[in-house]
Amino acid sequence: MSALKIDGSFYPKFTSDTTRYSATDRVCIEDAVRRLVAEETSAARPGMLLGKIQSGKTKTFLGIVALAFDNSFDLAIVLTKGTRALTKQTLQRIRKEFAEFQSADLLQIFDIMSVPEGLTAYELEQKIVIVAKKQSDNLDRLVELARDTYPALAKRRALIVDDEADFASVGFRRTTAEGLTSNRTTKQIDELRGLLKSSAFLQVTATPYALYLQPDEVVIQGIEFKPIRPAFTVLVPVHENYIGSDYYFDQSQERETVASFIYRPVSDNDLKVLRKKDGRRFRIEEALTHDAISLLRDAICNFIVGGVIRRWQDSEAGNAPKKFAFLFHTEAQRLSHAWQEQVVQAVRDQLTDAVDRSAQLLAKLLTRAYEDLSRSVRVMNHQLPTLDVAIDQSRAALRDGWLMITKVNSEQQVDQLLDEDGQLRLRTPLNLFIGGQILDRGITIANLIGFFYGRKPQLYQQDTVLQHSRMFGFRPKEDLAVTRFYTEPQIYSAMRRMHESDVALRDAQVREPDAPFVFIQKDNSGRVIPCSPNKILLSNTTTLRAFKRVLPVGFQTDYATRVKPIVERIDARLDELIDGNSLDDPFLLSLAQASQFLAEIAPTIQMCEDEGYSFDWPAAEAALGYLSTLAADKMRHQKVWCLVRRGRKISRTVSAGSHAVYADAPDTTRTEGNVAKRFAIDNPMLMLIRQNGAEEQGWRGTPFYWPVIVAQQNTKTAIFANETAP
Repeated sequence: MSALKIDGSFYPKFTSDTTRYSATDRVCIEDAVRRLVAEETSAARPGMLLGKIQSGKTKTFLGIVALAFDNSFDLAIVLTKGTRALTKQTLQRIRKEFAEFQSADLLQIFDIMSVPEGLTAYELEQKIVIVAKKQSDNLDRLVELARDTYPALAKRRALIVDDEADFASVGFRRTTAEGLTSNRTTKQIDELRGLLKSSAFLQVTATPYALYLQPDEVVIQGIEFKPIRPAFTVLVPVHENYIGSDYYFDQSQERETVASFIYRPVSDNDLKVLRKKDGRRFRIEEALTHDAISLLRDAICNFIVGGVIRRWQDSEAGNAPKKFAFLFHTEAQRLSHAWQEQVVQAVRDQLTDAVDRSAQLLAKLLTRAYEDLSRSVRVMNHQLPTLDVAIDQSRAALRDGWLMITKVNSEQQVDQLLDEDGQLRLRTPLNLFIGGQILDRGITIANLIGFFYGRKPQLYQQDTVLQHSRMFGFRPKEDLAVTRFYTEPQIYSAMRRMHESDVALRDAQVREPDAPFVFIQKDNSGRVIPCSPNKILLSNTTTLRAFKRVLPVGFQTDYATRVKPIVERIDARLDELIDGNSLDDPFLLSLAQASQFLAEIAPTIQMCEDEGYSFDWPAAEAALGYLSTLAADKMRHQKVWCLVRRGRKISRTVSAGSHAVYADAPDTTRTEGNVAKRFAIDNPMLMLIRQNGAEEQGWRGTPFYWPVIVAQQNTKTAIFANETAP
């Protein structure tokens, strides 16, 4: 492999600002270019730049372009998601970053749809960057440019960067009429590459599932399945101030941390009220008092008070007060956006009117918000204005028109709202945006401290849903203390599962870049079978990895008359199995015995399905069965460790901020977690935790068993489909 040139005309100057490009960033950039130079890449087998959502991927790939220009590449083609807003954002960013080189006549930058005619030889000899949308007309124009208009370009070495790569830009799509087919986008990229004498292909994404989970032509035999993989993967470094899914779905589970205050459950009824106008559910004249929108009202008050607190903190620190944003994204339909705009405007207008006419009601609403936010601010030991100061400044904010509401559901609207950096412009101190798909991947919203999310597709597609998470990115710690994330529990659970899959995939990529993943699925008979990974994309998934816990959360027990005899039978059978041994240590069960316990416990637990909580018992049993087959010692196959705990007194709900959420940890990390780490090495563990179930703890006054399945240490990462894919 030839040495990389790192002292050329572009790269040293481009990365000279050490506050933007750290030593770790440069290692990532240089590794990527070294491999692009040395390894064969294509649209079917690309190089992969894998970052987290809003984590600095654009900065990194622009550094790669700069270094590529110093290493024999002359042309960079940047493919963006098919929206004018993102194309404009990307074009503005490239022009800003490369302005010095463009001024020195070292570089030309074009939008493919506005490349001028009659470019001179002098201009064509410069390095060239072309930005194009991943749409047929843009890609056809690219082909025409290289084939007919400027054939000299086809002779130059090109780097094709597929920014925000997703399922639409890789090789396959599924339609009812055609089944699994190759995308036209891929065909057009291949046609373009056929015209270029020499090219390299780099995918840039935070959601690599479509690339890693592509179907293979090889017939699957056995459990393991090795999908088509990128030629190489380079991970974008994560800055210490980056806030991503681990904060929202892992750290938030740790009680009395600032992250534990961030999630607020939204009921399905809340979302139904906001879907369309229905006078039987809610009258807009009662926006400040009607129970149907109490959570939305709280969210808006939290945003106002949170913004006031942060601006007060900025002023106290001698800094210019920032402007803040709140994103409201629950539906894709424009009619829903129009109704939501009416509701939110009614809340704002009636709050404003209450400044003078209903001071007591307004004080009550603002006090509720202050009490909620002050708890998380105090956990961070940050400065906090007094309640009186916060209420006075919130009243002034309402009176002075700080809260601006903007509906965004078209590309034209986004175009008009972007600032010179390609971000949504914050025009007032408090900006609430209502929108849908147009505000997903690529659109950056600065200083976001509120996110009300309610998209509930029939099938959660991982690379789509996570990209809606505009709350990820670089966030000051002060902002986190007043940030709230509102969503329905089923959505939160799905996003958490996606986070777990994402972490597992990244960890596996770091440990064993070429190792296969295991893709398994429960078939109609309840068996666990290997399956094509493209089916996993369309399924409700659980990631199985070392010490992963699987347990029901969000339930009430059945009544004592039905639960008591079941618990007594389980007690008796466990007494026989324990047979005088210490309860401190687990013992081995057969899979059949473990499955019987799960089957008996299932009817004693009633999931709160109307609140979005569910648990797939057959899938849990199937996953346990799969895990029990992984032991290297065949004599240990279909064996499960069983750990019994009795006399527990967990409360059904756990206070989090001003809202209650259901308890989710009948086991503890220090005790049961440590036991699992000592024993569950080659075989999984089933914890049977007997709760007293007292009424004063929110239960129905009867003991019950709460099961927890724990995957063993020696298990390969498996993406498990809880439902058979269509």
